[in-house]
Amino acid sequence: MLSLVSLGKRLRARPACLLLLLSLAVTAASGCSSLFGVKRKVATTPLLGPLRDATANELIAEVNRHASVRSIRGKIDIQIEDTSFAESGVAEKYRTADGTVYLQRPGKIYLKIQAPFVGTNIAEMTSDGERFRVAVLQGDEKYKRFVRGTNNADYPKLEMDAAAAGAKGGKGKNGERTVSTLSNLRPQHFTDALLIAPVQPRTDSGLVYARSEFYQEEEDTREGAKKGARVVRGYFLLDELSPGGETGARLVRRFWFDRVNGIRLARMQTFDKNGMLDSDVSYRLPKNFGEDGRLVMPSRVELTRPHDRYKLSVSYQSPEAVVFDREYEPQVFVLENKWQLPEFDLDSREQQRANNGSDK
Repeated sequence: MLSLVSLGKRLRARPACLLLLLSLAVTAASGCSSLFGVKRKVATTPLLGPLRDATANELIAEVNRHASVRSIRGKIDIQIEDTSFAESGVAEKYRTADGTVYLQRPGKIYLKIQAPFVGTNIAEMTSDGERFRVAVLQGDEKYKRFVRGTNNADYPKLEMDAAAAGAKGGKGKNGERTVSTLSNLRPQHFTDALLIAPVQPRTDSGLVYARSEFYQEEEDTREGAKKGARVVRGYFLLDELSPGGETGARLVRRFWFDRVNGIRLARMQTFDKNGMLDSDVSYRLPKNFGEDGRLVMPSRVELTRPHDRYKLSVSYQSPEAVVFDREYEPQVFVLENKWQLPEFDLDSREQQRANNGSDK
């Protein structure tokens, strides 16, 4: 049995022990607060939602929905930006012009560009799927020209003889820079952006596809958004890969699908055989097209050609008036030099350059 003296000592020691334990607990709690507690609240870029899920096959079906259109005829607004001086932080953006476009598979286009309101012809261009023709009709007579070439050929940039005045970023005299930019537009670039090539079965094309997820912070373009507001938007990427190259496969196309409140094709990038970015196309502002409004398509398309040094945007003036899936005669897509303009045959020029090089 405990003696009365021992029991008294324990009772007297117990409050001291309790006080020590309480002190240790408070110290531990304050230490945890300083390490993991909320110090202050900070603003973060909001993630838009809800995000829609989709399989690779569903993404392919969305591409092929766009690719189901066989032909397009409509009135457009077109704006061109010359980025030749982008390295020095200078670009020349030209005024928005009116346009009339006919597009038909495979790879056919007729495009007329006119000055707004007055209707003066600025340029006309065609591609029959294999060869292109561009008539530059703006400016003084000495700057007008008719350019022809082959779609899949790679030509050096065609410069004006008098364009040296604009080489430092100026516009030059009598619109030489404008004429030079128009001369280097390739109508098949419009076709590839506005008439997306379909995704073919692997047994037919040999191509394979890979789906991935991506999140990007970007400008908030939603209606009513505050100026300068930023958001994080979720995307699915669908990579189109061709067997070959040093690593066994090369990237051909990359499709971006906006996942917010649905699945929408938002962007398409194409790459050359060396993996360099060939074109970057953004698809914006989906609307109901055609007289019956049955087809939902992007009403604004923005195309960037980084190595060709230009950007352009195309907006359909009246989506409800756009005509789909009509068949047009082949001659619509072969421009004739009815203006008797000086002709620049790019294939002949390249052959002459090659011959001159072999003579040295």
